[in-house]
Amino acid sequence: MNSNRRKFLKTLTASSAVLALNPRAALLGSAVAETEKHPAPGSLDFVFFTDTHIQPELDAAHGCAMAFQKIAALKPEFAIHGGDLVFDALAVARPRADLLFDLYKKTEQQLNMPVYHAIGNHDVFGILAKSGVAPVDPQYAKKMFEDRVGAHTYSSFDRKGYHFIILDSIFPTEDRQWEGRVDDAQLQWLASDLKSVPAATPIVVISHVPLVTGFLGYSPKPEGRQKYNTYSVENSPDVIALFENHHVIAVLQGHLHVNETVHYKNCVFQTCGAVCGNWWHGSRMGFPEGFTTVSLRNGKISTQYQTYGFQSIDPREKF
Repeated sequence: MNSNRRKFLKTLTASSAVLALNPRAALLGSAVAETEKHPAPGSLDFVFFTDTHIQPELDAAHGCAMAFQKIAALKPEFAIHGGDLVFDALAVARPRADLLFDLYKKTEQQLNMPVYHAIGNHDVFGILAKSGVAPVDPQYAKKMFEDRVGAHTYSSFDRKGYHFIILDSIFPTEDRQWEGRVDDAQLQWLASDLKSVPAATPIVVISHVPLVTGFLGYSPKPEGRQKYNTYSVENSPDVIALFENHHVIAVLQGHLHVNETVHYKNCVFQTCGAVCGNWWHGSRMGFPEGFTTVSLRNGKISTQYQTYGFQSIDPREKF
């Protein structure tokens, strides 16, 4: 038996003896490994920005560049886009959609940081019949978005003891419209993802279409009867039910272009103002163009809405 072999057996025997005398050592070792895998929540700063609605018109690319420059100057650890990168892929042909996503990609480079993306309704390519796009187009619906951002439309990741979940709240309907909804396959994925997260881990969820909002209680009422719910997630009770017994501290939302905070079941549902404000026509219901800074400290969240000084070249009201 060589010396290395004898040394290994001697160490193994000694370790076994220690564990036999003190079984708690094994538990401590397991606890240390678990702590390394799921660290306690610490300090983390990031930016949540949403509804850039980039387009060549209305000085929108310049506005996005201004917002991104201010975000970059804050030096957050990363940024999350809450959806509606472009305006608009829903109802246009392939050349226009390609132009819009190219413009967004070029402008986003100014952030110079990791960026995660939720999908918005205006990012879904060609699903409205008036686009003239056939469903057999290889980039139809959500495929263009996934290819352009290099990620699936829903996902999760961990940072410094926090778990982040990005949902896909856009549901194309059979009659080529869309509804705010989290589909069944995604609900199954969400349930599985949450099971993998320790109960005490703070969770932040991202959804383009709000899960919880009071918007229709104070906003101008839409004209005509709406066939589908496009203001909130139609099956939000199914989503929120999965949060039970998990430490979801916040849901960051976009789509409505207003700042609104709703507290429900010990969770903050924060609908955030838009980079484009009133679709690049000035302030939206008193909320100017901007983005949201997010601070996480010891499992608690705080947010602040920041403007960046854009002046619309065509200010006017738009619902």
